[in-house]
Amino acid sequence: MEGDDRELQYGDGADEVQDGGFPAVERSRLQELLSLLGLETHQVRKLGLQDALQISSDSVRSWAPQAPRDLPWSCLRKLQALNAEARSTTVVLDLPPDARPAEKESQMEEEVIYWDSADDLSADIYSFSELPTPDTPVHPLDLLCALLLSADAFLQQEILLRMSLCQFALPLVLPDSESHAHTLLLWALRGVVRTSWAQPPRAAGSPWEDGVVLPRAPTFAFVRMEVSSNSKSQLLNALLSPGHRQRDCFWHRDLGLGTGAREIADGLVEISWSLPSGREDLDLFPEPVAFLNLRGDIGSHWPQFRLLTEVSSAVFILTDNVGEKEYRLLSSVKGSAAKFYFILSPYRGKRNSNLRFLNRLAPALRMDHAHVLVKVSSTDGARFLRRLRCILAQVARSPCRRASVEDMAHAARRLGLRVDEDCEECQRAKGRMERITRSIRDADAFRREELRLQGELWRKAARVERELCQAQWAGDPPDKRLAELRHRLLDLRTQQNGHAPAAGLQEFIAGVSCPSLGERQYFLRWMEWGLAGAAQPRPRPPLETVLALRPRQGGAGALREHLWPEPLGVEHFLREMAQFYEAESCLVEAGKLPAGQRRFAHFPGLALELLVRGLPLELIDGSTLSTPLRWVTGLLKELHGRLGRRSRLVVLSALGVPGTGKSTLLNTMFGLRFAAGRGCGPRGAFMQLVTVAESFSQDLGCDHILVIDSGGLIGGAPATAGERFELEASLATLVMGLSNVSVVSLAETRDIPPAVVHAFLRLEKTGHTPNYQFVCQNLHGTSAPGPKPRERRPPLEPPADGGRAAAHGDKQGDGLRTLAGLAFCDPEKQHVWHIPGLWHGVPPMATVSLGYSEAVLELKRCLLENIRNGLSNPNKNIQQLIELVRRL
Repeated sequence: MEGDDRELQYGDGADEVQDGGFPAVERSRLQELLSLLGLETHQVRKLGLQDALQISSDSVRSWAPQAPRDLPWSCLRKLQALNAEARSTTVVLDLPPDARPAEKESQMEEEVIYWDSADDLSADIYSFSELPTPDTPVHPLDLLCALLLSADAFLQQEILLRMSLCQFALPLVLPDSESHAHTLLLWALRGVVRTSWAQPPRAAGSPWEDGVVLPRAPTFAFVRMEVSSNSKSQLLNALLSPGHRQRDCFWHRDLGLGTGAREIADGLVEISWSLPSGREDLDLFPEPVAFLNLRGDIGSHWPQFRLLTEVSSAVFILTDNVGEKEYRLLSSVKGSAAKFYFILSPYRGKRNSNLRFLNRLAPALRMDHAHVLVKVSSTDGARFLRRLRCILAQVARSPCRRASVEDMAHAARRLGLRVDEDCEECQRAKGRMERITRSIRDADAFRREELRLQGELWRKAARVERELCQAQWAGDPPDKRLAELRHRLLDLRTQQNGHAPAAGLQEFIAGVSCPSLGERQYFLRWMEWGLAGAAQPRPRPPLETVLALRPRQGGAGALREHLWPEPLGVEHFLREMAQFYEAESCLVEAGKLPAGQRRFAHFPGLALELLVRGLPLELIDGSTLSTPLRWVTGLLKELHGRLGRRSRLVVLSALGVPGTGKSTLLNTMFGLRFAAGRGCGPRGAFMQLVTVAESFSQDLGCDHILVIDSGGLIGGAPATAGERFELEASLATLVMGLSNVSVVSLAETRDIPPAVVHAFLRLEKTGHTPNYQFVCQNLHGTSAPGPKPRERRPPLEPPADGGRAAAHGDKQGDGLRTLAGLAFCDPEKQHVWHIPGLWHGVPPMATVSLGYSEAVLELKRCLLENIRNGLSNPNKNIQQLIELVRRL
């Protein structure tokens, strides 16, 4: 009963501080910081993904933040580019030298305050003197919290995803210093996927990809009580750093990225993971392990500390001394399943006092002498780390509590903390997703039963349409042959139109038709995760296996069929909608169906809403490797109507064989969501729309950029591969023919896909050749110092046999062409880029190379400059693009 009374007493105290203990100026601290950062207007209208990703004049220049209100945008741009310096809050003030003193003086005159009593003075003066001013550095964690508090749920998710790729610790509990409604970010963390390698012989070193919110893992929390001479964050970084490679996933004051005092970030809980790479010499643990870090003192952030004691395998408390106050505080967590350890840095003369209180705490916290570690300035740091790692490994091996982020959310709800995923729109969207996915046991069976139009009927129809197109372009085809092909196509489309949408598709259509924009976005994200988890995940082979198998498997299609089935995704539901629209449109065109009886004419409008909101849409069907012409035309017509006067487009495409980093390149340049880094990703070519800010569109010469990722369509098939090569060449011609700018991603300078060379020769005849940028990436090993991205290299050598065969496939009036003779390979025009490796270190704990991030940013600037200076093909409006699609 005595322990229960103590717990009640401390619980009441904590509530008292939260509800009414802060002086009035303390409650406005958040608003002061938001005003300083220029984010005050985004507390009602939250920042969204489109705000963060639009192209502006800042996208074509390199600049440093010159005022605190520049910091949020600088952070978002650097996170988009996976820049390791995204946390920097350094400001380069752009003021005349004599302006600053006058500015400070005028500020001081405005800030004169009169107090009516000594009580007012004692309550407010210290809080007020610490409020940030334009000359006060902003703490990096304050900037992060302010950004997250100003962002909607989908931008929050994007921020955390980019932070995870930069190997930054992620916010788990977001404090709100004004309302004290602290929020656990379950939804924001759902988009984060991590890769780990199980150590052999358990899984033969196979890599696995999984979301971070579901797997249970040993969890270790590090907290501070009152004062500690040791830095938690530096200690955690040292623990997570294998060998001599320092990792700075947790921010600490010695990073030099901003040293202002924390204003709103106290109470923030961060999470990071140690993930195995499959190498015993590098791995700290043979399985994933989570680490939690509470910013601030546990006495001031009691709900967060209680949460950590509920979910952790062990809690490590850093403090200099343990006294009566600390004893009363900690004794109230009696009964927790977590193990407790102390890391002390005691004051001289406090040894006996510490021992007395620790002995009193030992029964309540089930501690013994091995649970107390002492670290002072004379302590051998390496030896201390070895001892601490041994303790962590011992706890992880023993029967201990293992928690997932979802488990942490359940505990947070019990303790009265908010969970971001509990909003009504999110839960309704989740329920709709579960109604669709609960019956999926086998992806192939689901496709056969629920997505019936994508089976053999669609493959036959695509084949007939290809034959019809070839016959028309062959010149003067026999009328009988054309009539026969049209009749076969009409018969197949009639059979498709005889089907009705299955229950799963109807539920999907209801989800994307929802009047609430937020609920539609929640639904699509839930569908992506629900479909990914519906079938048992399979380990994917390493990139070296993919590259080794590609040449002798006849290209990407044969390779993927051999190794993986195509995963079930949102694109399959959209393909089904496209086929209903195609079949109905074909019958209307043939006069077999009155236009007034159309049931699916609104489908392109539904799909367009998804494109405008950032979802990649399929341009070339990955199942049949064909373009649903009526569907794509319908989409572009809807886009033209939606954009109105702002319909000037530039089309930018990326081509290359799978595994050359083209999707990651596009995602890093523009913040897009093309599938990347997965051997079993979608096969089709996808497009996304990037908006240009109105203030910059006149200067750039376009209103939007349509970005096309060729996916796995270009597999590197040699010219001798017959039909497979012809198909790849046709698809490359389509993608490049639509483009103003084409980026060709190469694993090495000589590995230029023959289909791309063939497409160039075809397009050169028409005079429609885009601006080409060849990107050679280092895909093996870590980043190392080397030539600058645009440093000139010797001219590319003639191609291997496959490239020559492609060039010889198109005879021209002036003879045969070879790759070395093509204009786009002229190094004087600086079309060839050399990009450093993506990773600095060994994945999955490697950080993104700063050289990669900077080189990609320079490439982006070059592409935009080329567009602005008219070096690409003339920009198109959407009507011209529709006509070009039909012709190609």
